[in-house]
Amino acid sequence: MGGSGSKAKGVWPFSGSGTGGESAADGNEQSVARLKGSRSGTPFVFTRRSSLYYDEDGDLAHEFYEETVVTKNGRKKSKLKRIQKNLIPQGIVKLDHPCIHVDFPIVLCEV
Repeated sequence: MGGSGSKAKGVWPFSGSGTGGESAADGNEQSVARLKGSRSGTPFVFTRRSSLYYDEDGDLAHEFYEETVVTKNGRKKSKLKRIQKNLIPQGIVKLDHPCIHVDFPIVLCEV
């Protein structure tokens, strides 16, 4: 939902260390154990950055346009000009349902 994984190589945000030298058999058990540790956070995401903006009038939208009238060869033609100045981002939005973080290191469902 709108985010990419971590940019650092070999570092999992939910594990205790950045090394990848664990065996596959006990790697999942150790990862689950580390999730319960004090350093690690929850694998769930409760908030996200909104992609909406407020304009000068207090309206909320993804994009804002202004209608301009262009006169060319005696003919009036209206065009929409995108407004990119004086927009305030909405900020952090609380999610209705928690999502699982994209860097969660455990396979949840294997087919």
